Amino acid sequence: MLTASVSAQDFSNASIKTVPVADGLYMLMGQGGNIGVSVGADGVLLIDDQYAPMNDKIVAAIGAIIIAHDNVRKRMNATHFSSFFRSESPPSPPAALPVVTFDSTVTLHLNSLTIQVQHVPPAHTDGDSVIWFHEANVVHLGDTFFNELYPFIDVDSGGSIRGMISAIDGALLHINAATKIMPGHGPLADKQALERYRAMLNTVADRIDELIANGQSKQQVVEAQPTAEYDPLWGNGFIKPDQWAALVYDSLVAGQ
Repeated sequence: MLTASVSAQDFSNASIKTVPVADGLYMLMGQGGNIGVSVGADGVLLIDDQYAPMNDKIVAAIGAIIIAHDNVRKRMNATHFSSFFRSESPPSPPAALPVVTFDSTVTLHLNSLTIQVQHVPPAHTDGDSVIWFHEANVVHLGDTFFNELYPFIDVDSGGSIRGMISAIDGALLHINAATKIMPGHGPLADKQALERYRAMLNTVADRIDELIANGQSKQQVVEAQPTAEYDPLWGNGFIKPDQWAALVYDSLVAGQ
């Protein structure tokens, strides 16, 4: 997350889609995912800022402070190899590292909102957090929630299919039919959309767990097409059905 003390921001020229969510709250939809934005008298808060081309347009906020979970700073400060992408990333430069980190939760009081940042069990990675805007009845679930897209579970960074389900279960305990949910990727959502996502995650995980218990290899699991009924809705993103089945397999075999 980035916080900055600036008096105004104009998102009209950004090469992304701006979705109003609530008074002073927006969701910016771009190639790199969704960014939550709180704009008000106290300044600007950016959530899940991962879309580099936006930096000059939106993070032109001087004096920005980066806030993240402890594990995020640890992983950013080390070389990271992704077996899925078959790539290696060097440590982030010091200026890109979070300067404020937290263990389980941190609360911000900004723009007349109580903003609670809560670490969740390993899901997309082991550094995931969800952000609650309590007075607005809005939550940003980050990459624990890919709406109408198969998610990416980064097993190399501690990600877990069962942890992702647990994170969604935790969120469902605190939302209602009127809650607006910002996913890490995909369109703005509501409780019903999150429940559909949870059902998909759990069904696919259970099916693949059973195939593993029956001695099926990774290739055999993929060929069994355990995601078939969900593919028309969820399989059109950058994670394809075969890749999703393989990711779930890897997570379960790793005990994650």
